[in-house]
Amino acid sequence: MTGVNSFQVSGYGPERAGWTRLFARDSLARRLDWPILLAATALSLIGSLLVFSATRNRTELNQGDQYYFLVRHLLNTGIGLALMVGTVWLGHRTLRTAVPILYGLSVFLILLVLTPLGSTINGAHSWIKLPGGFSLQPSEFVKVTIILGMAMLLATRVDAGDKQYPDHRTVVQALGLAAVPMLIVMLMPDLGSVMVMVVIVLGVLLASGASNRWVFGLIGAGTTGAIAVWQLGVLDDYQIARFAAFANPSLDPAGVGYNTNQARIAIGSGGLSGAGLFHGSQTTGQFVPEQQTDFVFTVAGEELGFVGGGLIILLLGVILWRACRIARETTELYGTIVAAGIVAWFAFQAFENIGMTLGIMPVTGLPLPFVSYGGSSMFAVWVAVGLLQSIRVQRPMSA
Repeated sequence: MTGVNSFQVSGYGPERAGWTRLFARDSLARRLDWPILLAATALSLIGSLLVFSATRNRTELNQGDQYYFLVRHLLNTGIGLALMVGTVWLGHRTLRTAVPILYGLSVFLILLVLTPLGSTINGAHSWIKLPGGFSLQPSEFVKVTIILGMAMLLATRVDAGDKQYPDHRTVVQALGLAAVPMLIVMLMPDLGSVMVMVVIVLGVLLASGASNRWVFGLIGAGTTGAIAVWQLGVLDDYQIARFAAFANPSLDPAGVGYNTNQARIAIGSGGLSGAGLFHGSQTTGQFVPEQQTDFVFTVAGEELGFVGGGLIILLLGVILWRACRIARETTELYGTIVAAGIVAWFAFQAFENIGMTLGIMPVTGLPLPFVSYGGSSMFAVWVAVGLLQSIRVQRPMSA
């Protein structure tokens, strides 16, 4: 039998197809979600230009090579694309069976951060130093494993036909699975990543069909926990200062409020069409710290203006829209939960990153998906795109 009905991809059935079949015109290429792929690629390429603009004159960072960050950003994007292809080739169902291994590995890596192998960058002790001047941020990959692990637990009995929705015992198990890495990340402390993980957990529970009492209960528990963390002094001084500056923008404008103030000046000076790529005075003058990572959106705002910043938001919106469609159209709860978890992750992280440059969200050090410089973040988001593509590839063509 030929055609799409006999389509088998490695990891999706008893027959394991080769690369020729994988990219056959009537199979994978027809099923891929091209809007997501094109939007994510466009964001990464736009990000490479913004990173280059922010770093080409930063001799203290680029080691005297103006193309240093540009080349590495493009390399990270290429590796991310390869990871996406590998994820599609393996399939989300194959990865479902490997969740215990992936979960154990991610927990092991974040534990390493708390050992002498861990390093502090920009006040966050959340990195592992690797040979050759490279570093790894394990918390980025934890976001993926939390989504996969919770989806596996919450969907197992539902997809098997034993239940219509997850029971309370299953929800407790899923929350326990997420709580372990989240507590470790909090000890670093990496508050930004924990905030993303909390939103992921809420998104996953909503998509799973679990009782709304769990969602409202977690919101209440989270609020109580945040107050307790603040009162018990778990946060570092710089994190407390960031929240204080968010609550009072005029507080210490030359100190803790400097980043946000300079970011708003840069974006505000861009106007409708911007000063032109490589011609932003704030960017060229190096007034905005960490402009290639956390504050990369300020480069777009200043040099590409409202049009360029709007284009980035539009491309992110395309990814979220298509991911929501994939979540709605898949026929298995596991796929729905994974897609919904990715939507929650991307949506909140993008909102937080752009919001902190505009002064409407506290500064937390979260990268802008696909755009900010950083290998760990780039690899994780492209793996997530691979999961979305895998879920779409697996759905029936009539869906």
